[in-house]
Amino acid sequence: MPPRTRGGYTSDAPRRRPTGSERRRRVHLREVDPVPDPDPVEHPQHDRDETEEVFEGAPGGPIDRSILRSFHKHVAAKIWLGEDRAPLKLVNHGAKLQLWELDMERSRIYETVHRSGLAPLTSCSHRVASRPMLSAFCERWQPETTTFHMPFGEMTITLDDVASILHIPVIGSMISFPQPLRVDDANALLVELLGTTDVEASRETEQCRSPSVRLLWLRDHFSTITDASSDDDIMFATRAFLLHLVGCTLFADKSATSVAVVYLELFRDLSMVGSYAWGAACLAYLYRQLTTATKFEVRQLGGYLTLLQAWIYEHFPEMFSSPDMSYTESRPRALRWRPHVIPDSLQSVRERLDRLQISEVCWEPYVDHRAEHPLPDIAWYSGCLKCGQVVEPYHPERVLRQFGYIQTIPPRPFTPPRPDRSILLEQYWERWTDHVLTDQSRGRRCHYSGSGESVPEYMAWYDRISHRIVQPPQLRSGFTTDARSSLPSHAASTSDTRAARALTLLRLVISGGREQSVDVFWGALNDAHGILAGSDETSASHSTPSPAPASHSTPSPATLPFFSPATFVYPPAASDDPPPLIVPPPPASVAPPAASGPPPPLIVPPPPASVAPPAPALDSTASTTVYVRAKRKKKT
Repeated sequence: MPPRTRGGYTSDAPRRRPTGSERRRRVHLREVDPVPDPDPVEHPQHDRDETEEVFEGAPGGPIDRSILRSFHKHVAAKIWLGEDRAPLKLVNHGAKLQLWELDMERSRIYETVHRSGLAPLTSCSHRVASRPMLSAFCERWQPETTTFHMPFGEMTITLDDVASILHIPVIGSMISFPQPLRVDDANALLVELLGTTDVEASRETEQCRSPSVRLLWLRDHFSTITDASSDDDIMFATRAFLLHLVGCTLFADKSATSVAVVYLELFRDLSMVGSYAWGAACLAYLYRQLTTATKFEVRQLGGYLTLLQAWIYEHFPEMFSSPDMSYTESRPRALRWRPHVIPDSLQSVRERLDRLQISEVCWEPYVDHRAEHPLPDIAWYSGCLKCGQVVEPYHPERVLRQFGYIQTIPPRPFTPPRPDRSILLEQYWERWTDHVLTDQSRGRRCHYSGSGESVPEYMAWYDRISHRIVQPPQLRSGFTTDARSSLPSHAASTSDTRAARALTLLRLVISGGREQSVDVFWGALNDAHGILAGSDETSASHSTPSPAPASHSTPSPATLPFFSPATFVYPPAASDDPPPLIVPPPPASVAPPAASGPPPPLIVPPPPASVAPPAPALDSTASTTVYVRAKRKKKT
């Protein structure tokens, strides 16, 4: 007898539709045994089983991947394995904001924008963004913790940073939409709220191939409206300006030319625009853009890059910033800095961050700004931030040092709930005062302001769960043991092999930037000369031995807390002797040159007869080689 299938018929019999009783039975069975769904509002910490699987460590860290579960897809994991990514293309609309300015002829539009709380965005946006700097920080962003993993611990952009840098509201109603907007709904919204015709709206969304409109289209159609226009035209132009403003700043997407029409719904009632938590929505959107940029195949970065760049300037002033001396504390902190493009390469910035010391960080940059803008209590909120369909966790307990407290080992990061549970998220956000960190959770304040202290066991824990060093040791600029061993052997006597090896050495030191010492450049030239000359002796033969490079596993804090220039192989530094490029005195068997007349530029003057010649600074092989070359030049 043929076996029966799930539908109750045999495999040889023709298929039939299940009866109503069978369908009801299936529904009943599903209702009896529902799938448990934890409530994210009541349990934001996302309780986990204590016997949770501990994942195998990744090359270069983390050793324990129970926190950074998706690190194998991270761009930093690819970089450690030898693959590299060019600097990201940045979406920055700072220059476009100046194409639509509100002057005295548009004072009615400006009054509405000022009441909305978004007026600071018209003046604080940076026109220039540094690709190497922002790309290097993207490589340190971890989506699970929504923090930057630096060599000494975690850091992130907080709601306090948003309020201080941009001066936009961070308290208010959560920005959420019931569902993604379709193209037909977008056309209807343009007709209703901007006063366009159906043909114009359909043509614009069709050109964008999405429920979006071009920024250029908004400027062309509404930038000519003045106070002399009708009330309806002024209202339409005000909505269009606000849509253009948030599309160029808070919600800049990777299309680089358009803005989603769904944000127009927020400007339906212009009197309610100031009631939204624009800063929280901007931070959630930027978190998601940074998370997307951690994928190796992504080549572009969106979001409000002025916020990210100004945050870097504030916390790392000695490395990247250029302050504006005319700044006053009554203005947004984004105006405190003069944005510029740093001349360093991405690898150079990456290695500078690998070598970064905790003393080089400004942990509390807004001390002088507190008189104008005190620390908002909502900065201590621990929960989720939402912007439309984007939901991101916010963890102030992971960056206590940025609030002046001693950093402790934080709890596990919680998984954000689904964006379709907007009602629960909004209720949780409205009761944010019930979800701030308690005094017990904050712990003790640092003994000294801005010291960046942590408990003794923090670094051992962080070293195990994080990927602290991005650039692998064998690919660092300079002259490490791993870098030399990875170069092709120059045992062959062909000129092509020697030239390739010499060029590789020179490329290594050039990529390190100008901050390297003169000894590093001298070592590169000396090694390249030895290779091209066919000599087996390079600067490594007369240089001091260097410490062993870091292994592929994450080093412990006691052995290698930070990557420092000490891992380079430097030539020996002579305190009182002539520099290495100065020709040493000849051997005893060769008579020194005559003392009469001015000595040649590269020849050391002979010592007085009563003083013995100084000991050679280099080994005998190198000294003889240089001296013979100088002697031949003298004969010619």
